[in-house]
Amino acid sequence: MFFKTIDFSKYSSIKVGQPTEVLMLEKGDEIPNDRYLIGGANNLLISPAPPPLMMLSKDFAYIKEEEGMLVIGAAMPTGRIVSYAKKHNIAGFEFCAKLPGTLGGMLAMNAGVKEYEIFNILYAIEIDGNWVKKESISHGYRFAKLGGIATAAKFKIKKGYSQSLNDTLKKLRSNQPHDPSAGSAFKNPQGDAAGRLIEAVGLKGFRKGDMAWSELHANFLVNLGSGTFEDARYLIDLAKEKILKEFQIELKEEIKIL
Repeated sequence: MFFKTIDFSKYSSIKVGQPTEVLMLEKGDEIPNDRYLIGGANNLLISPAPPPLMMLSKDFAYIKEEEGMLVIGAAMPTGRIVSYAKKHNIAGFEFCAKLPGTLGGMLAMNAGVKEYEIFNILYAIEIDGNWVKKESISHGYRFAKLGGIATAAKFKIKKGYSQSLNDTLKKLRSNQPHDPSAGSAFKNPQGDAAGRLIEAVGLKGFRKGDMAWSELHANFLVNLGSGTFEDARYLIDLAKEKILKEFQIELKEEIKIL
């Protein structure tokens, strides 16, 4: 293992944070239990005083076929997984085309687009060195309780990559802002949409400093320049407070605040 300084104002998708020492894990390393594991930092909001962080090194960015299974390392970027599936005519990974980040991040939150989720196609995850079948892992909408560090996952190979499904899913997400953001800020509450609620309480486009609720899609917290953690936190708390008061709905963050 080795340390690497990562500047989160450049590395994180929302472009908020500061240079921070991150422990990089290599194959065969003992995994510390006092550090928070991060991936591509696509749904992270890093505070000025984050907990100790760690990341999987390139050793965990691999993809291989074994006995009818696709075995993928948790540090593998989603874009490279989709390219591999397309090249080898493998079905099921089309929805990943619009999800930034790494496989590990997807597994940790059961990421997905509409009804397509990573757990639907998953066979097993390697957690703390042991293979655990998906049936034994508690999971649901944008949630998975891994109970440890995921280093790889297995998927049964099904042939038939669908470019048209890929295109359809890409269109679904064309209403997403191009400004730096950490994806959806809140999970959608049962039978409703977080974006609709944020708009209903008058916060769509609302700005504090350089952070704002996007004009394009209200559930996206966007950085319009040099947004800070404090301004982002203020907008998240403000939305939760107003929606709780007006609709008696308690929004849960999809974004991870460290």
